Amino acid sequence: MKSLCFIWIFFIEISCFGQDYSSFKSTFEKLQQFSLISDSTHQKEEIEKLFSSLRAFDKIPFIVEDSVLFLYRGNASGVSWMGDFNGWGHDEKFENRGKKIANTNIWFLKSAFPKDARLDYKIVLNNTDYILDPENKHQQWSGVGGGSPNSELRMPLWKEDTELTPRKDIPHGTLEHDILFNSKILGYQIMYSVYLPAGYEGMGKLPSIYVTDGYEYLLPQLGNMSTVLDNLIAEKKIKPIAAIFIDQREPVNRSNNRRMQELAMNKSYLDFFVKELIPEIEKKYPLIADASQRAILGTSMGGLTSTYFAFTRPDVFGMVGIQSPAFWIKPQIYQLCENPSSPKMKVSITSGPINDTSKESRKMKDILAASSCEYHYREVNEGHSWGNWRNLIDDILIDFFALK
Repeated sequence: MKSLCFIWIFFIEISCFGQDYSSFKSTFEKLQQFSLISDSTHQKEEIEKLFSSLRAFDKIPFIVEDSVLFLYRGNASGVSWMGDFNGWGHDEKFENRGKKIANTNIWFLKSAFPKDARLDYKIVLNNTDYILDPENKHQQWSGVGGGSPNSELRMPLWKEDTELTPRKDIPHGTLEHDILFNSKILGYQIMYSVYLPAGYEGMGKLPSIYVTDGYEYLLPQLGNMSTVLDNLIAEKKIKPIAAIFIDQREPVNRSNNRRMQELAMNKSYLDFFVKELIPEIEKKYPLIADASQRAILGTSMGGLTSTYFAFTRPDVFGMVGIQSPAFWIKPQIYQLCENPSSPKMKVSITSGPINDTSKESRKMKDILAASSCEYHYREVNEGHSWGNWRNLIDDILIDFFALK
């Protein structure tokens, strides 16, 4: 009977206090009380009841307002939490080592984040073994080429963009996958995919957007961009457009990703786009051959190269989407953008302040503010992750292609 009251009181506090910090304090105190239970069988039963209750209400990690209590239950010599919040180990100022509740196998870490933050993380056991949080059902895929999932911390005010949800009640565009092209300029074979909106045959010529890291932007667990396009076009938030997704992976060996070479302000890669790829695409598909109706988009290294492409050849790209750009790789990009050529360019930049690229992105924003560019700048409380980028794809598309 005592254990039943314990769980009942716990949920009364959650429901009555809601986001009140008192529920955070009392829950932490309850966890500490487990160390006082001397009977190991009874202690194990009580711990299991509490964790089952937390799990049922999706309360691990336990979050109240901006406060977070990470929890792990298991035997280990040490437990820590690694993720966006400490730059996956690069931010040594963030205390990520867990503490153990005496006489139990419960480990915890207390921290605080903005109420609208969303962050990737993993649990590290014994300083070597990275695992997903076994008590957290939320995951976000990340990493070059699709990678693998991370556990996901969702703070109370964070919401997933509704445009990422596939709909059965709307027309769906067509997607031609893995088209091969032999580049004379690059000296090797590349691969791309093409999205065309539903009913494009009767629409005349279409605006277009070229997307670097196209495999990742298309993958449902990452960018899920074809779903976003379907929804935005059906809802008449943007005009119908075509999207060309360039895959940085080697076609014959897709574990070999060439992005660090191709997307590092590579002049040959720009020449390939301008002299080979775009002419080929515009011969095959009904696209408007005008810079004002042609965009380039990329994230991280792709954000760097998209900026390089657009400001080097504004006669080719009149719009540029820049997500968490890796400007530190090539800081000369700032000088290139200080005196943009006419015609006026549309720029949409997104970034995050939690070990992402907000410092570099804000510097670029200031440069653009002093120029003739039309720009949009957005920051969200997230890290360098596809969970960040996927939620903002619709904003960029609306910036460029909104129906007037």
